[in-house]
Amino acid sequence: MNSLDPSCNELKAKYDACFNVWFAEKFLRGSRDASDDAMCKPLFLVYRDCVRKAMQEHKINLAEVDKAILGTNEEKQAPEQPQDGQAKSPEQKQ
Repeated sequence: MNSLDPSCNELKAKYDACFNVWFAEKFLRGSRDASDDAMCKPLFLVYRDCVRKAMQEHKINLAEVDKAILGTNEEKQAPEQPQDGQAKSPEQKQ
């Protein structure tokens, strides 16, 4: 999958390759070493900066992207589940 902007594709490929190595060789093998967790961070930061620049060029509001939603009232909640485990349709909720 390509990045948001073609100028970031090479950086994304390098980060993805690093992440895949970390995931397969460190995370899945139970590594808890902090240096292992940080092995892709330099690539991620460069890639993230490229994507943020591209977002600005595409007139995407970074303040809206950076907004903390999880754990707030703005977080979209899952529909209520009745006792039988079936989700209620909008008509059933009335």
